[in-house]
Amino acid sequence: MDQATRRWRAALFVFMLVAGVGMASWVARTPAVRDALGVSTGGMGVVLFGLSTGAMAGVLVSGPLVRRYGGRSVMWGGAAVLTAGLAVTAGGAQWSLAGGVFAGLALFGSGLGLAEVAVNIEGAAVERRIGRPVLPVLHGCFSLGTVLGALLGLALTAAHFPVGAHLLAVAVLTAAATVWAVRAVPAGTGREAAAEAAAGPRDRLAALRVWRDGRLVLIGMIVLVMAFTEGAANDWLPLLMVDGHGVSATAGSLTYTAFAVAMTVGRFAGGPFLERFGRAAVVRASAAVAAVGVALVVFSPSPLVAGAAVVLWGLGASLGFPVSISAAGDDPEGAAARVSAVATAGYLAFLVGPPSLGFLADHVGLRPTMGVVLGLLVVAALLAPALRPRGPGWPRRPCRRGRTPRRPPRWTTARAVPETGWAARSWGDGRPIPPP
Repeated sequence: MDQATRRWRAALFVFMLVAGVGMASWVARTPAVRDALGVSTGGMGVVLFGLSTGAMAGVLVSGPLVRRYGGRSVMWGGAAVLTAGLAVTAGGAQWSLAGGVFAGLALFGSGLGLAEVAVNIEGAAVERRIGRPVLPVLHGCFSLGTVLGALLGLALTAAHFPVGAHLLAVAVLTAAATVWAVRAVPAGTGREAAAEAAAGPRDRLAALRVWRDGRLVLIGMIVLVMAFTEGAANDWLPLLMVDGHGVSATAGSLTYTAFAVAMTVGRFAGGPFLERFGRAAVVRASAAVAAVGVALVVFSPSPLVAGAAVVLWGLGASLGFPVSISAAGDDPEGAAARVSAVATAGYLAFLVGPPSLGFLADHVGLRPTMGVVLGLLVVAALLAPALRPRGPGWPRRPCRRGRTPRRPPRWTTARAVPETGWAARSWGDGRPIPPP
């Protein structure tokens, strides 16, 4: 790997890390913000709606913007908006302005939605360049950032540190880190040709045209399930443990921390398993592990068993989203549109799906409601073969002259090389295939 590519990859890791710190910093100080605003739980729900609204708006427009201007430009815009959102949220909390906090969260969510789709497109491009998994570690950096941000928030809360000053300091840190990171990202990734990008209605329908690919539809369904599984834990796991198993609020928070740590470990440790066993096998096993974890949380009468099973839930849910994004970007031609479409579907499921569980829980209870997640994980395991790579970069093993291998490798390696023809092909481990 050359120095420029190494710095490109490191920049994406840093960007996701600080984004996770920013998100968790806000979440950890939510009770303090509610007290500063003096609003009820229902009123706080309205304030929090700004984050979801902004995130959905950012996710929906990010793909077309990347195709028109490139991932680096969209990352610049997303970094600026999410930093401004943290600063506005800090001001609203400092001066007890509910409208200010709502506006700040809307800006933060918009910037995060804009940047994350662009970062996923950049990460898929790095994978094609180096022929190795990158997106699991990339999302692991976000998970690690959430753990660090949560721990920082807990420490500052215990020290009675002002919430406004805390969020403003995080905004300054985010601005400095993202400026360094985005400068290391090459310009033009994901940008289409000028004539195609200016095609008006055709460009606006590009995100819909990619869904004609049956394989992409299956990948999108896997993303929906895995994002739904992760989002259900993020939104409902502490309450599920408190109301469903009768543990204390502190134990519920610690259970969620265990889930976040398991997600982080799974994403950082997943690369070698992907290279050895392939996407389909890893995601099938991940869905099975997550299903076991969810089943134990739902059906076990023991709070200790349910709390330990949360680790299985987190490990199983860790790889599905990033691996599916990687599969969507196998082919360099049109990769931005496909990655954007799949990422958008995943983020919308992440934002909209878990709240829908609340409406069902009002009628049947929270523990039985999680049976929906269990059933969806079975579907994801059945659809996992759609993640097998296709396109250039295979075969892994030599074939007799004049014969074409039947199966692609477990991990695609469509590397960008200047040569054409036979010399431009490579094995799964990156070694060039010698001419026959």
